[in-house]
Amino acid sequence: AEFALTHWKHGGIVGVFGYGGGIVGRYSDLPKRFPGVEHFHTIRVAQPASKYYSTKNLRGLMDLWEKYGSGMTNFHGSTGDIILLGTRTENLEPFFWDLTHDMGQDLGGSGSNLRTPANCLGQSRCEWSCYDTEECCHSLTLKYQDELHRPAFPYKFKFKFDGCPNGCVASIARSDMSYIGTWKDDIRINADAVKAYAAGEIPADGGGFAGRDWGKFDIQKEIIELCPTQCMQWDGKKMSINNAECNRCMHCIDAMPEALRVGADQGVSILFGAKAPILEGAQMGCLTIPFMYANKPYESQKAIVGKVFDWWIEEGKNRERLGETIQRLTLKTFIEVLGIPPMPQMVKEPRSNPYVFFKESEVPGGWDRDINAYRTRHPK
Repeated sequence: AEFALTHWKHGGIVGVFGYGGGIVGRYSDLPKRFPGVEHFHTIRVAQPASKYYSTKNLRGLMDLWEKYGSGMTNFHGSTGDIILLGTRTENLEPFFWDLTHDMGQDLGGSGSNLRTPANCLGQSRCEWSCYDTEECCHSLTLKYQDELHRPAFPYKFKFKFDGCPNGCVASIARSDMSYIGTWKDDIRINADAVKAYAAGEIPADGGGFAGRDWGKFDIQKEIIELCPTQCMQWDGKKMSINNAECNRCMHCIDAMPEALRVGADQGVSILFGAKAPILEGAQMGCLTIPFMYANKPYESQKAIVGKVFDWWIEEGKNRERLGETIQRLTLKTFIEVLGIPPMPQMVKEPRSNPYVFFKESEVPGGWDRDINAYRTRHPK
């Protein structure tokens, strides 16, 4: 019975001077029995963009952790950060000094603040990336350092940056503000390559199904019929796409990478409100801005972030994620705050509530009504 419950006391009890985030305090409630883990604090260190490391950097981090901590690590936490598991309170300030002064790295986020932003490989490695995820992530991280280190939010807030709808950091499911690369024009088609795929001359899925006989590639069955919006056609000689109906699922592009490419007029879609099931259950991000360009220095994106933070800090309840605040106060209220007109892409499901309430400004002529004019239309 003694070991039925955890013996870890957990919470934001410890930290470094000037910061409210980055260190998760852990103490054992059996310090005499287990003196080696009397203190076992977790330090979150901000990861480099796309998690690219030099061996020099990794050795430096390991040397620091061997000096000040347990030597146990987690590369990486489920939503980012270099996780360094286990150190004592008196080691925190010396570690932080060496990390920031000697290595030029910073702590990540913990608590009710902006969590360490994370991005996919982007244009550094991926041909599908529609914007520079690394530069965008880095720019917004620097812009919101204060929000990252000094908790002032109702609860945690996460940015994540996916270069394309393949979603390699799963931003649509794991971030309060999800940036997903997209395009505004048509999917580019190489007609000769399409014929080569249909004839089996180019292996489908980039050769990903090598190793056994999967049978002949059937472009009708494996591409056309699997399109979720049925916006593609194949007449045996030519592929055509009704791009107005394309929902950017990426299946056809992933399956025939030499034949199909993302459009050339590229930018981002922005979704809000995804989270894990803490209070109101798990939520996926809600598409709020179908398209906007993502060009350095990303002032358009930062302007939106500022409006979101101002509204959520004012209206959000304690331990309420952005998605739950939107759910409680309605998406209509949220897009009014952002100054974005309602669009069909925002509709999640058909309306079931028969009552619609309008503001005076939304009704032509306002509320001013003449009772006599009403009676001419509705006589007694």
